[in-house]
Amino acid sequence: MSDKQHAGADASVWGIMRPVQGQIRFAMVLASLAAAYALGALAVLAWAVHALLAEPGRWPWLPLGLAVLLTILAFVLRLSAFNQSHYAAFRLETRLRTDLARHLARVPLGYVQQTGSGALTKVMMDDVKALHVFVADSMPLYARAYVSPVLTFVLLWWLDWRLALAATAVLALGMAVVSLAMRGSGQMMQRYHAAGENVSKAVVEYVQAMPVVRTFDTGTVTFQRYQRALDEFMAVVLAWYRMTGFSSRLSVAILNPLPTLAVLVWLGGWLISRDALDAATWLAVLLVGTGMAESLLPVMSLKHLVAKTQMSIHRIQEVMDEPELPMPEGLARTPLDGSVRFEQVDFRYTSDGPLVLQGVSFDVPQGTVAALVGPSGAGKTTVARLIPRFWDVSAGCVKVGGVDVRQMQADVLMQHVAFVFQDTFLFADTIANNISLGLEGATMDEVKAAARAAQAHAFIESLPRGYDTPVGERGMFLSGGQRQRITIARAILQDRPILVLDEATAFADPESEAALVAALSNLMRGKTVLMVAHRLSTIRDADQILVFDQGRLAERGTHDALVAQGGVYARLWNSYEQAQDWALRGARA
Repeated sequence: MSDKQHAGADASVWGIMRPVQGQIRFAMVLASLAAAYALGALAVLAWAVHALLAEPGRWPWLPLGLAVLLTILAFVLRLSAFNQSHYAAFRLETRLRTDLARHLARVPLGYVQQTGSGALTKVMMDDVKALHVFVADSMPLYARAYVSPVLTFVLLWWLDWRLALAATAVLALGMAVVSLAMRGSGQMMQRYHAAGENVSKAVVEYVQAMPVVRTFDTGTVTFQRYQRALDEFMAVVLAWYRMTGFSSRLSVAILNPLPTLAVLVWLGGWLISRDALDAATWLAVLLVGTGMAESLLPVMSLKHLVAKTQMSIHRIQEVMDEPELPMPEGLARTPLDGSVRFEQVDFRYTSDGPLVLQGVSFDVPQGTVAALVGPSGAGKTTVARLIPRFWDVSAGCVKVGGVDVRQMQADVLMQHVAFVFQDTFLFADTIANNISLGLEGATMDEVKAAARAAQAHAFIESLPRGYDTPVGERGMFLSGGQRQRITIARAILQDRPILVLDEATAFADPESEAALVAALSNLMRGKTVLMVAHRLSTIRDADQILVFDQGRLAERGTHDALVAQGGVYARLWNSYEQAQDWALRGARA
């Protein structure tokens, strides 16, 4: 990494700490004073030795008492510096996680889904924690690394400029070797962390896919991927070690107090032998001089820590730099009814990506049911997710109640649109609290009514604690169909004018599927319902069926009319019927 890149990295590191910069500076001032007092204690001890040599029969109480006082002050100030840096780290950690959470609530929800919960969790937990460690433990070391050598050099120069130059020469040699050890460290650091992350991903994949691994490849292929990642990590570590191992060990050896002490002992002894230096000054230099090199030892670890922290900061800034959904300026508009309208909508996931939707236009009047069907990748789920504004369209507009969704405040839009995902999510709470999520004033009778409508009441009542049963993390204690019915009950209870169902019956078993569809049809009367469906039997009675193919609206109409047309929907329906006629005997044949 070049000097310019290092400067940019340092600027970035300090920039993100701006909210607690004052407290960090205070901690560094305290650490600097602690270093000064510690050095002062050594100087006073040198004074005590000088006084004892001058008057052997008189004990130097004043300098000894002053040395004790300065030592205590140095300890208290150093402890206070670490306290302040840790307080600042906790404040910064809280501030960053709060800012990240608020920012993620304002970016397109599609970005959150595309990035994935694992990557965002790493940023909000691991990367912020890395910054916490840097602020809490490194700030006082910075003061020690830069203040102590300067003060030591000034004091040594005042005592004897020749010995000061000798100690500085050892220091310069050590720093030269450090520079040699740090050459190419930026690039190697990136390779090291990239290889480490690949190992972590391979471990997670291997553990999470254990049932599949044991069933199909007995771990051979998957374990080989983990082994390759581990081998690549080991190769990076060995290459870095070969490149910097000797110079790193040599720099540590030189910056150890012993080489400086040896030079000062040899040069001081030679000067004393020539009557060019008195013994008291020599002893003072020996007490003070070793601190110059020793205080620079943290510099090596600090440089490594800055480079590591910079990578975490880069990931944090990548998330924070993601553009937020623009909010309407001035007076926001409110939907007039529960209708949904698409007008010549084009959509790309990225500005230079391929068109996912092209020229899509349709109208879903208030209180009607529209089904979105089509082959995989046709764009039907994307259409559904543009309604609650998970993304903004690339061209055209999406209107809810006659108002462009980009002209509404986010909370107003969410008060009109409820969304049931195919991939359900339940909080580690009770069933009742999961159903009433976002509606603190909901009564238990209302919760149970919603559960009955979603065909969930019977199985909930059969649980040992009924509606007070904890569902576990992500609802792990319930089956897929049970989780789906609870999320549908949640949407029913919210009673919003528009309901978007993304394959809401995906996990419904045959026994409850018909009852669930009937319950939704009866309960959603008077509401606008858009259903993304693969099971075509669930949408035969829809008011209109919108058929998508390759990002375009290919057909629309009722079930019977579309089957009679013999187009895309008819082909899908025929395939669906053939799948229903599939039998184990035919599969064996």
